[in-house]
Amino acid sequence: MDVRTFWLAGRPATGDAELTVTNPHDGREVGRYSVPTAAQVEEAVAAAAAVAKQAAALPVHVRAEALAHVSRRLAERADEIAHLIMSENGKPIMWARGEVNRAVATFRFAAEETRRWSGGTQRLDTEPAAAGRLAYVTRVPKGPVLAITPFNFPLNLVAHKVAPAIAVGAPVIVKPAPATPLSSLVLGDILAETDLPAGMFSVLPIENERAGDLVADPRLPVVSFTGSAPVGYAIADRIPRKHVTLELGGNAAAVVLADADLDWAAQRVALFSNYQAGQSCIAVQRVIVERPVYDAFVERLLPAVEALVTGDPADEKTQVGPLVSVAAAERVEQWVGEAVAAGAKVLAGGTRDGATVAPTVLAEVPHDAKVNVEEVFGPVMILQPAASIDEAYAMVNDSKYGLQTGIFTRSLDAAFRANRELEVGGVIIGDVPSYRADQMPYGGVKDSGIGREGLHSAMEDYTYEKVMVLTGLTL
Repeated sequence: MDVRTFWLAGRPATGDAELTVTNPHDGREVGRYSVPTAAQVEEAVAAAAAVAKQAAALPVHVRAEALAHVSRRLAERADEIAHLIMSENGKPIMWARGEVNRAVATFRFAAEETRRWSGGTQRLDTEPAAAGRLAYVTRVPKGPVLAITPFNFPLNLVAHKVAPAIAVGAPVIVKPAPATPLSSLVLGDILAETDLPAGMFSVLPIENERAGDLVADPRLPVVSFTGSAPVGYAIADRIPRKHVTLELGGNAAAVVLADADLDWAAQRVALFSNYQAGQSCIAVQRVIVERPVYDAFVERLLPAVEALVTGDPADEKTQVGPLVSVAAAERVEQWVGEAVAAGAKVLAGGTRDGATVAPTVLAEVPHDAKVNVEEVFGPVMILQPAASIDEAYAMVNDSKYGLQTGIFTRSLDAAFRANRELEVGGVIIGDVPSYRADQMPYGGVKDSGIGREGLHSAMEDYTYEKVMVLTGLTL
């Protein structure tokens, strides 16, 4: 099997070592990739710093067309890339296809935002002393972006960092997850087809242990990280003078109020607790149900969970595949076992076969159990009855995380109350917290992170406002 090159300042390169990617479902080899040397990493950073001014000065049409080209080419190669995601990540092909489609849209949204990205003016003659003065306000890139991306969405979460960087004219260095670098390397292939200047992008599949030097390098003033909270906050603590954006996940709650459509809620909760094998920052983990409808909801939920198709991710019908590794599945199994030992009841699932964990439903889970207070990142949900809407919303907020919450209700009052009271970055009314539109602001509060993704939001995050004041004008 050929060894995959990486992208160094816009050109393919090989290092002195190589690593192997295996399929989590069956352990077969998917591909091998070359690992950059320390000297090559330095070359990539130096190139990004050197091209920063040229990148910032790129005409809007150049940036927008590069992004549009990536969108088109991803669409043309969609089937190939979906199978690559499925193979390296273990994600069922149905979800892998969805991820490619989302990446197509992400780059298209970025191209559109780039064409709208412009300065504004502000009259300053609101006071006599500023007569004849006009402010011209623009946004300027803070500098090259270091994008550290996770394994669970190996294409679209890379897109959410690369696309806004290109849109604002900032060079970007991608450090993909070692388990799933192949999708980002294909994205590098497509970026290399554009007219972006050399040095504008690099994809460096280095080991996690080597990322610290990149994080600390002063030539990379922006660090955008998606991953676990301990690692994210360790990065932020290490570089207090840099601009850091962190998307750190959570233990998302779905609230089912007494007026909800229980059939719809049960189907959505069942599927989106287990899609991506639960390896999504906004997968349903805590299910909080008003007590008057608790039993009726559970009667609908358990058959919906048991009906999910679990198995080979290459099968078009498979809805739940393996976790990214056997070790990840063993951890989930251990957490479930700890909860059961402490008194939790298993209503569905609770078993493991290699890297695959059966969709699991737990009830009567102790408050301090890991499956309640931490991010499981596996196909596990816990059921919690609530005596009232007051208690339900309080239970949502009783978490160190605050990414997104879903509220199943027909009441506008309950919806707007949720928006007022819940300590989360997003409130999804009538659906699961797992809903995300790629153009909307996305991010959390508390231990769920700092900053926002979504194209326009990320473009603002990567730039700062600059004001030019014109004097002596006749306004």
